[in-house]
Amino acid sequence: MWAGNAWRAAVFWVSRGRRAQSALAQLRGILEGELEGIRGAGTWKSERVITSRQGPHICVDGVAGGILNFCANNYLGLSSHPEVIQAGLQALEEFGAGLSSVRFICGTQSIHKNLEAKIARFHQREDAILYPSCFDANAGLFEGLLTPEDAVLSDELNHASIIDGIRLCKAHKYRYRHLDMADLEAKLQEAQKHRLRLVATDGAFSMDGDIAPLQEICRLASRYGALVFVDECHATGFLGPTGRWDHVAPEAWGGASEGGYTTGPGPLVSLLRQRARPYLFSNSLPPAVVGCASKALDLLMESNTIVQSMAAKTQRFRSKMEAAGFTISGASHPICPVMLGDARLASRMADDMLKRGIFVIGFSYPVVPKGKARIRVQISAVHSEEDIDCCVEAFVEVGRLHGALP
Repeated sequence: MWAGNAWRAAVFWVSRGRRAQSALAQLRGILEGELEGIRGAGTWKSERVITSRQGPHICVDGVAGGILNFCANNYLGLSSHPEVIQAGLQALEEFGAGLSSVRFICGTQSIHKNLEAKIARFHQREDAILYPSCFDANAGLFEGLLTPEDAVLSDELNHASIIDGIRLCKAHKYRYRHLDMADLEAKLQEAQKHRLRLVATDGAFSMDGDIAPLQEICRLASRYGALVFVDECHATGFLGPTGRWDHVAPEAWGGASEGGYTTGPGPLVSLLRQRARPYLFSNSLPPAVVGCASKALDLLMESNTIVQSMAAKTQRFRSKMEAAGFTISGASHPICPVMLGDARLASRMADDMLKRGIFVIGFSYPVVPKGKARIRVQISAVHSEEDIDCCVEAFVEVGRLHGALP
């Protein structure tokens, strides 16, 4: 883990004096109270340990037999694609394990520049900038671009990385109701007094599986002279006929695989290289990650077979689950939230699904609003129809066991 990429470690130090030990004891009491409150609310989040590579079929520590994985962001099924793995190995061999530096010192290799150019070409934009993570991409954009003279208008259910990125900037902040275009228009009218106006939205909302009306957002932005930023973490490569949201053309665009990026106008990307703190103060993406991401884009640009496969399999799961009596949030997206409401119910059902060979996770507050707990199922292009049917059958059995179904 240390080869080529310096890790910034945080170590909690406490001196040995009596007062220091008293402070530590006080801290322990506070922390234990907080943790007990999380357990008592039924929102404790455990981490299951996977002992195999990512894919539709995985092995889980402490669970006998193979497990069907239905909660990965592996929509395109490329996490363990043989050509993607080979490209990562080749980059590791040729360019090493890491750069030991940030981009502007000695952390830029030819493969980083090539991937940025490929991302911009894929999205039909002028330029792109890579980040260590998609969270970093959103942390870097708003603070680097917006000033106290500007305004940002954000959907109320935007991803935490967008929310935190907006918090870092000094622009005036407006929040519009989720997917409510009338409210967005009202906020745009109110924000006309500011220099720049940037509308920020997820393209596909990761907790609900619903999709932003980008045509309408862009139409309103054009009417009121605003820019548009779209976070494409849960859409790049499979929404739209070729996985590029072909029917819209926002002025700014963001997305991610492992690592993250922002792509858009050339001057915007150039400014981010000068100002974006996560870019300036984080070591470069390791070459193996860059090689894998580059090959994944190649595969997407060669064919739209993955896009077509995803749509059919998503529809199969949604229709079968709704026919069984479950409420599935969103529409037409491979994120298929099974809405349950109660946090404990979601957690217990997820545990019982694992016993039946299905890996899913219950989501509850603060990841989702209180009273809206759910099990988020995610369909992958590499799931078979039999995998999907097996998942539905397990949900029906577990749902009846816990009273979620009659």
